[in-house]
Amino acid sequence: MSFADDFLAESVAVLQAVDPAAVEACAEGLAAVRARGGRLFILGVGGSAGHASHAVNDFRKLCGLEAYTPTDNVSELTARANDEGWETTFAAWLAGSRLSGGDAVLVFSVGGGDAERNVSTNIVRALEHATSVGASVFGVVGRDGGYTAKVAQACVVIPPLFPDHVTPHTEGLAAVVWHLLVSHPALAAGATKWESLS
Repeated sequence: MSFADDFLAESVAVLQAVDPAAVEACAEGLAAVRARGGRLFILGVGGSAGHASHAVNDFRKLCGLEAYTPTDNVSELTARANDEGWETTFAAWLAGSRLSGGDAVLVFSVGGGDAERNVSTNIVRALEHATSVGASVFGVVGRDGGYTAKVAQACVVIPPLFPDHVTPHTEGLAAVVWHLLVSHPALAAGATKWESLS
């Protein structure tokens, strides 16, 4: 078998091991945020920052859920990192956005944040702020879920079945999960363009 055969087979196995109940809980929780007029703030670093930007578009356009991500504003992000340090960039941005108890934070991350190991501490600090103001927390994360899974109202953990490919499987399948969410009957507000042309 080729590497492509192996990688695709791994992807199928990981996807089949995802907990559908966790996905349903995220869909229901995000629908509740929309119903109460709350906003959704999506956090991610690296490839997950790209996911955050794409998902903001989908949640806004397809679900009618007001959504934002700090990584879409490079000027503010780099100013905060330069002046205050990377660790507080997301928390300070959420504070400046007046995050409140009616809002929610959604995290895309391979590890979910781990302050003890000094990994994705900006996500940890952001979630500490979110929980301090009573905002809902959701996640699509890998490995053991990290800090995100510990504090989330609902969290989808992409199972780390293949240690050599934890990052590509987590990031690749995170896109599958959020596309599932924006297509979910609890959240979808209308058909996507190509489907509407049938």
